[in-house]
Amino acid sequence: MPFLRTWIKTFSHALEGIRELLFAEKHAGILWLSAIATIGMGFAVKLNKTEWCLVILCIGAVFSAEAMNSALERLTDLASPNYHPLAKKAKDLAAGAVLILVITAALIGLLIFVPKLW
Repeated sequence: MPFLRTWIKTFSHALEGIRELLFAEKHAGILWLSAIATIGMGFAVKLNKTEWCLVILCIGAVFSAEAMNSALERLTDLASPNYHPLAKKAKDLAAGAVLILVITAALIGLLIFVPKLW
């Protein structure tokens, strides 16, 4: 039973992190809106299973990258409450990683949706 108790506790911490991401982060609204619009378009154009897999993977990857970015920002603020150029670089790199993934997801979305709408 200790394993199950530990697993449930770990799972509840993960759910708290997801809640924090979805409801407390400043960019969460944009992520929600983009995900809902993309899913709605997917139903409208009748994506096949492979296309749905790619869309879901992209949405999950962007949310995950934003969660990692938020975690890194908070850790950086904790470690360096005052301005420091290395803290700025760490935050910029994390934000850049999210941007790279968002651009990649958008390009995949274009490859999937444009032929269906054209």
